Amino acid sequence: MAGKYDAIVIGSGISGGWAAKELCEKGLKVLLLERGRDVKHLKDYPTATMHPWEFPHRNKMPLDFLKENPIASRCYALSESSEHFFVKDKEHPYTQEKPFDWIRGYQVGGKSLLWARQTQRWSKFDFEGPARDGFATDWPIRYEDIAPWYSHVERFAGISGNKDGLETLPDGEFLPPWEMNCVEKDISSAIRSSYTDRFPVIGRCAHLTEPQPIHLEQGRGKCQARSLCERGCPFGGYFSSNASTIPWAAKTGNLELRPNSVVHSILYDDKTQKARGVLVIDSITKEQHEFESKIIFVNAATMNTNLILLNSISSRFPNGLGNDNGLLGTHVAFHNYRGILNGRVEGHEDKYYKGRRPCAVMMPNFRNVHKQEMDFQRGYMTFFSAYRPSWGRGGEEIGAALKESLTDPGGWSVFMMMQGETIPKESNRVSLDKNTVDAWGIPQLSINVDYDENDLKILNDFFEQGQEMLEKAGVKSITKTDTKQAPGLDIHEMGGVRMGHDPKTSLLNKWNQLHACKNVFVTDGACMTSTGTQNPSLTFMALTARAANYAVEELKKMNL
Repeated sequence: MAGKYDAIVIGSGISGGWAAKELCEKGLKVLLLERGRDVKHLKDYPTATMHPWEFPHRNKMPLDFLKENPIASRCYALSESSEHFFVKDKEHPYTQEKPFDWIRGYQVGGKSLLWARQTQRWSKFDFEGPARDGFATDWPIRYEDIAPWYSHVERFAGISGNKDGLETLPDGEFLPPWEMNCVEKDISSAIRSSYTDRFPVIGRCAHLTEPQPIHLEQGRGKCQARSLCERGCPFGGYFSSNASTIPWAAKTGNLELRPNSVVHSILYDDKTQKARGVLVIDSITKEQHEFESKIIFVNAATMNTNLILLNSISSRFPNGLGNDNGLLGTHVAFHNYRGILNGRVEGHEDKYYKGRRPCAVMMPNFRNVHKQEMDFQRGYMTFFSAYRPSWGRGGEEIGAALKESLTDPGGWSVFMMMQGETIPKESNRVSLDKNTVDAWGIPQLSINVDYDENDLKILNDFFEQGQEMLEKAGVKSITKTDTKQAPGLDIHEMGGVRMGHDPKTSLLNKWNQLHACKNVFVTDGACMTSTGTQNPSLTFMALTARAANYAVEELKKMNL
């Protein structure tokens, strides 16, 4: 039997949680669908307060798990304390035409329980870049269009940061920032004094350094800087759907949350020329259900959003919902994380730092910002941190002497990494593997995404410029590492259902509506026209809030 709602939201992660919150607050009856199990804030964080010695393998994954899950095991956040939030390789296979590490979290809250929580606004240069450089279709919006929605989500989510006055990294609605340590301050000062276009600043992240009334009303508390975030935070110190948007939506009385609901496809009505609902398969019983609604928000995360739309076929859309131009699933892009620099800093051994910090020092992109000036397109953001390791000191102590030595850390070390923009290309695409289906009879996703020459040029520029900057700051013994990791491990995949002005070259309009099916909205990573160099989640949230507000207004006008 079909249940009828004002809105259906597919996916309960970062963007899906925001869609549910905004739509419920505005009085719509919302069905929130999640293909994974339910995870309740506080109740379902079983490892949140466990000590290392309470884990069978001291929080390391056993060899059998690593062999059975080579893809998931590559993620930095997977351990005995968090593995229950990760998709296991064998349980949800996909087709790799080229190597791609697809990291997933199928549960209520999705990867909002696992994300790295780094949040930066895009600048005007990011939204203008494609039109200026011609490497992708033009964004149908500009910074001014989304700026109020950045503020809207920042105030509710809670973002720590410093107002730095940078044109390349706009300021936001910030809680008090975290602090650089003494070595990071020296390196930042050296870089700023050596260059006119490079501005290291303390990272901005979704952590409550000083909770405001709106956060206390959510039941959240101050971040304790435990660095155990991927276990689920019992304090609600960082932003997640579970601690924030979903409970907020639920308290309106307008939300129905349905976990264990695998969305097979979106159902299209030829008579009304609109989507009428979704077909859902119960992940446990395999029973099929139809749910109807006036509008649908697709927020299943980039790859699954593409899969659902590709699998939503009808006589009107034989190649996927809204896919009149054949571009659905194409122009998938990601962030290039392959470059790492390490070095050693002399001195400062009379100084240390206290506690843990959930962010690094970051430096916005300085390449091709105002004009095309390099032999590659776009650029990269840079992150670095300085620390004093208490291991590898070369001693031979045991017992009490070893414990004592560990309280006296070694010299300072520096870590620097890149976050490079990749160029959306039609050849980087996903499609349905019609020869192989999953456990619910849905075609597996086939992924054909790879690096190109531009990515290697960006990588080499980072190595050259990163080393130069560190040397100017006095860093010694600098080593370069190309991780050669496959795309996907950045966990910043974007595109496939991109926004644009022209229905001939894009799938969505400036309000995140499908050009060819106006009551379907896509506001997760799949909607992105380009990737920028910043972390993308804050932009997903802002786009979602903006689109939800528009959808409600259009419903009131009876345009949907």
